[in-house]
Amino acid sequence: MASHFKQPDDAGASPRGGRHSARSGGNPRSHLKTRRGGDESYHAPEGNPYAAGAPRVSSGYVSVVSEPEGGSRHGGRRRRDAGFRETDPYDLSGRRSRDPRKRAGRVVSVILFVVGFALIATAAGLWIYNQWQYHEQDRINEELAAYADVSDNGTTPPQVDWAALKAVNDEVVGWVQIPGTVVNFPVYQASDNEKYLHTSAEGNYSLGGQVFMDYENTAPGMIDGQTIIYGHHLRNGAMFKPISDMTNQEMFDGVTTIWYVTEEATYELEPLLIYETSADDTAARTFSFASEDELHTYLTALLDRSSASSANATELIAGATNVLTLCTCNYDNGDSGRTLLVCVPKAAAADDAAQAE
Repeated sequence: MASHFKQPDDAGASPRGGRHSARSGGNPRSHLKTRRGGDESYHAPEGNPYAAGAPRVSSGYVSVVSEPEGGSRHGGRRRRDAGFRETDPYDLSGRRSRDPRKRAGRVVSVILFVVGFALIATAAGLWIYNQWQYHEQDRINEELAAYADVSDNGTTPPQVDWAALKAVNDEVVGWVQIPGTVVNFPVYQASDNEKYLHTSAEGNYSLGGQVFMDYENTAPGMIDGQTIIYGHHLRNGAMFKPISDMTNQEMFDGVTTIWYVTEEATYELEPLLIYETSADDTAARTFSFASEDELHTYLTALLDRSSASSANATELIAGATNVLTLCTCNYDNGDSGRTLLVCVPKAAAADDAAQAE
């Protein structure tokens, strides 16, 4: 550290050119104090880059924000001139730089942030709205279910308050129930197959609409060779979702009874077969047959393409005079897939067995 101090020319001389003061006690070095003492000014030799008060600048170093020599500050801010250099790689705001690329970067960053936030907000809004629609559909279904009393084990048919149902909507024609599932709905029929896709019994928009009978069928159903009833397969498991599940043979075998009730009659049915097709399959909407043999041929063709079927399907087909088909959508091919559960009256199997004896 000796080189950091200004040394006297003569070891015996005072720094002011006189003799050592008495206070120094004659000690030729007593006037020097350490750097820590703070009284002695120290100066680096000329040319020393680390002289006191001088910034230490390494060779090739460029400060993050530099200012020209002799530059002045105005209002505490650095003056911008030709010597000003901006080297901060994170200064995307462009406030201290006139580089158009950084200004463009700032604009793009802001736009991306706003767009990203808008997309997240939109997705959240759609999800909330979708959940609300499912909630509203469940509420509608629960309110309508109160118009019928059903048994816990499904051994007795639903007891329907027809007068109260007709006071809500007089287009009601029947009631369908599959014991042990959520399928327990009034059935409506309009002048087309569009109205009840997304219209509630009260006439308001609803996600799942109502379960309805094909408008070409003869009301109240089970009069034509084939009666078709439609219901949505909602992704939360509501409406006709259990019917789509019956393409699995085990699930199919777990359903033994389907009730269809009208004001005039009660029908106890059982599953015959279930098959999948597309929305443009016009043969699926065949309602009338020239004879029972033609109906049996039609059902046998469906049996050949079925995903699941009754163990005695052949016998059930032979005794069938008409069928009830429950149709819903599946999502194997977008929204164009259809799943149809064909049911026959249980009496058909009993009559066929009696005839065989």
